[in-house]
Amino acid sequence: MSAYTHEEVEAKLLDMLEEVCDSDEVRTHRDEDLFELGLLDSMAAVELLVDIEDTFGVSIAPTEVEREEMNTVNLIIHQVEIRL
Repeated sequence: MSAYTHEEVEAKLLDMLEEVCDSDEVRTHRDEDLFELGLLDSMAAVELLVDIEDTFGVSIAPTEVEREEMNTVNLIIHQVEIRL
């Protein structure tokens, strides 16, 4: 059982993504490709993975998941939750 509720994971990741992407658009474009929107690039994605590990204790190696599995806000939330 996770120490975090879905709402807590969602809130923390939205805050993280808003900071990493430097845009609050992540809150309204939750099923759109963040790379295609220009909100996330490979450097920001690595920063996000480090933040996820620091915050949730969940390690997601960049080689472990395809970009298509973590390119939207909702997919990122899902990838974190299945590892908690």
